[in-house]
Formats: sequence, structure tokens, C-alpha cells
Amino acid sequence: MDTFINHLQARLAEPLPGREAQFRMAHLDRRYLPPPPPDARLAGVLALFFPKNGEWHLVFIERKSNNNKDRHGGQISFPGGKFEQADGHLQQTALREAHEEVGLDHTTVNMLGRLTELYIPVSNFLVNPFVGFVDYTPAFSPQQEEVNGILEVPFSVFQHPDTRQTTEVLLGNQIRLPNVPYFNVMGKVLWGATAMMMSELLVVSGEE
Repeated sequence: MDTFINHLQARLAEPLPGREAQFRMAHLDRRYLPPPPPDARLAGVLALFFPKNGEWHLVFIERKSNNNKDRHGGQISFPGGKFEQADGHLQQTALREAHEEVGLDHTTVNMLGRLTELYIPVSNFLVNPFVGFVDYTPAFSPQQEEVNGILEVPFSVFQHPDTRQTTEVLLGNQIRLPNVPYFNVMGKVLWGATAMMMSELLVVSGEE
């Protein structure tokens, strides 16, 4: 197994840095949110590493902005979605959703561990992030109903300080959040819960 992957697997088996690592890429208001309510819906997402052009990449999706049922429409996120009873386990949710959203053969994924769960108030989801890898370059295909596009991003992009920026985010039609931290990924704004998960992944990997 690749040295980086071995290292990542070992680090994921240790105590996680958790909320403090997540907060590095969160708006200040995030620190004052209450804990998840008992009726929070469960979700699983997959941070998938894959080799391409001699370096490790991660796959993200750009959600369609015209899906009224998606409270995160237009955002960049890891493949993932809502837990279904047939899944049996949240890890299976992440794998199933990755298959549905980007066409990944989930039977080829080697799981490395999981990151700290994260509650998203706007959609009432308690998200469980899982980390895995495949040893080949997948031919991704977007789910037409929900996915506007697929981003294959070199992990090295997140190691550059210039990738971290701040912007103003418009929530709905009225609420404006100033000074929101985000990752500038190929000109796309990767912010919110996914940026927080990505922040913890960087700390776990030793890049922070």
C-alpha cells in the first residue's frame, strides 16, 4: 500500500482532532450552535482518494442548484446522502451514494476510517464522513437528476495556503454571511460542512 495511504489509515485509527480542526474552516457563528437534536437525520459521505497523473486526488460533486428538495443546491460536496434502513450502516450509505452520484464501483473501495461527525442545522442532517481509496483512476459519471458536475481535485491543491480564502455567502434570498472561509478549488467555492470536514482531513493527514 502507498506510504501516504498507510499513514492516513494509521492516523484515522488514532483519536481524531474533531471540532477544533473543523472550526478552522467554519464561520464564527458555527461555534455557538447547539448540539444536534434527537430528531436529526443521519447521512453518510465519502472522501475518496484515487490516483491520477501520479498523485492522489479527491472526488467532489457540484450539486444542481435548481433542485428544490436539496437545501445545499449548487454547493460543492463529497458524494453522499441520507441513511436508508436498507443500508444497515452509515458506511454503506456513503458507498451507495457514491455509486449513485458519481458512478463509482463501490465494491472496489478500500475503507480507511472515518472523520468526526458534523451537524448541519439548515437541513437537520448529522453527517458521518468516511475516508476510503481505490488503486485505479475511476471513470466517473454524474447522476443527471442531482449532480451538475464532478470535480477531480489533486490533494496537493489543499496544501497551498492561497487555496484558503474568505467570501460573503448568501443564504436563501435574505441572509448574508460575511467573512466565510472557503477553499478555492478550480475557481469553485468549497465552503460550509464540506470545508469543515476537509479541514479535519488535512489535520489528520499531517498537512496542518
